[in-house]
Amino acid sequence: MDGQENEQRSTGDEVAPENGRARRRAFRGLWAGRWGTGLRRLGVVLAVLVVTLTGIVVGTYAGGHQGTDIGPFRAQLSLSPSLTGGTTVAVPPLGSLQLDSHQGPAYLTVELGSLDQGRTEALLDDPASISRASQSAVEDVRAGVLRLGFKTLASSVLATLLLAGLAFRDTRRTAWAGGLALVVTAGSLGLAAATVRPQSIEEPRYEGLLVNAPAIVGDARRIANDYTKYADQLQRLVGNVSKLYTTVSALPVYEPAPGTTRVLHVSDMHLNPTGWSLIRTIVEQFGIDVVIDTGDITDWGSEPEASYVGSIGLLKKPYVYIRGNHDSPRTAAAVAQQPNAIVLDNSTTTVSGLTIAGIGDPRFTPDKETSPAGSGLTAQVADQIIGSGERLATTVQNSPNKVDIALVHDPASAGPLSGITPLVLSGHLHERQVLKLPQVPGKDPTTLMVEGSTGGAGLRGLEGEKPTPLTMTVLYFDQQKMLQAYDEITVGGTGQSQVNLERHLIREPAKGAQAPVTPTPSRGAPESPTPTGPSPTTTR
Repeated sequence: MDGQENEQRSTGDEVAPENGRARRRAFRGLWAGRWGTGLRRLGVVLAVLVVTLTGIVVGTYAGGHQGTDIGPFRAQLSLSPSLTGGTTVAVPPLGSLQLDSHQGPAYLTVELGSLDQGRTEALLDDPASISRASQSAVEDVRAGVLRLGFKTLASSVLATLLLAGLAFRDTRRTAWAGGLALVVTAGSLGLAAATVRPQSIEEPRYEGLLVNAPAIVGDARRIANDYTKYADQLQRLVGNVSKLYTTVSALPVYEPAPGTTRVLHVSDMHLNPTGWSLIRTIVEQFGIDVVIDTGDITDWGSEPEASYVGSIGLLKKPYVYIRGNHDSPRTAAAVAQQPNAIVLDNSTTTVSGLTIAGIGDPRFTPDKETSPAGSGLTAQVADQIIGSGERLATTVQNSPNKVDIALVHDPASAGPLSGITPLVLSGHLHERQVLKLPQVPGKDPTTLMVEGSTGGAGLRGLEGEKPTPLTMTVLYFDQQKMLQAYDEITVGGTGQSQVNLERHLIREPAKGAQAPVTPTPSRGAPESPTPTGPSPTTTR
């Protein structure tokens, strides 16, 4: 009996480990099978997703275009994938407008092509028909975009089905890919439609030939009243382009509205002769009434450089100037000799109905390496800069006329002017910025507009990897002499033929939207803005 029991225990001991190993092998097999199935399913899902997105892109490029009539034009509308959205209105060969029209992964391009022959003859015979033809522009665009959306949707789904059928050869997976393409494409187009900004046509960015900019972008007239009237703006755009295409002689200058005053703000010419030809073009094409120069017209302020300012007289428009830190008293005297020039140095003048106050930079630092005053933000330099702003603020407050614009060279001088004038113009930084000065309690807000360099920073503008662009700004004032809009004009390294123009409307700033400030300066003066970029007291 003992032997039998021992044999049974021995056999049981051998069977138990074998059964345990079998169960473990079975568990591992089951786990591996489930893991493998999960990986295969994930692979299928990713494959369907990749095929779907590829099909959407291919279908959008293949079928996302639609011909339509917009006013008197035969136009081509097209959609393309995009991360940010937006619209380009191309008017070859005159240039193009970029509009921040919507959000979403779809970019709309509208290319105005040739004029219809019958409509062109009607335009030539009856110029008033331009207005009548442009009345239908809004409906034409709406109908064309709607047809384009349906066509893009169908093309994307069809391309995805074909691609999925070739890739999977499986009806179920192909159907999943087609359904997903329908949802993604429809959702993208729906997001674009839901985020449309009709007012974006009020603030276009223009790229093209400089001579065409004022006629394509249009005038800033009645902007405050027409802000939400997308239809009027679109009709005006089509009408402007129609006029350009049907004009046999020179391109027309778009006349300013009655009561509109146009001011051209330039700064930091630094002896660049190209700047003068650009200024003359802007003055002529935009119908400028007054040119304002916030300093650094020269580099060293020497007597030989004084001949450079002789081009001021050729502009035939009032030229209001303040001295920059690169300009000497000799430079200011040379400017004052020009028949149309007005030099301000802690003084005021009234030109074209605008009362302007200005003060020259208190420093003369043509060479920062040898001039102690140009070596950085010292207590002495801060007192000079802020002190000049305080002196101008006193002059503005004592002026018998309300001052519409105050001029300083260094934006760090602008702080004391907060609340006593609506607009301050400056330069010096070679970088364009628009800021709000820290608001004084109980006073109206003050805007600070810092111009870049109209001369491309002169020779020093060639020291970087890319040349400094030439910049200037056209300011539009209404009959009450309040700023309503401004056009930022930038000319890059390709010469004067190519230009970037961005239209901006003046709106009430968000509460508390102010420029960053430096530590409180001495003498209890209001804080000055510190724009991003170079220090406002760096010698330029």
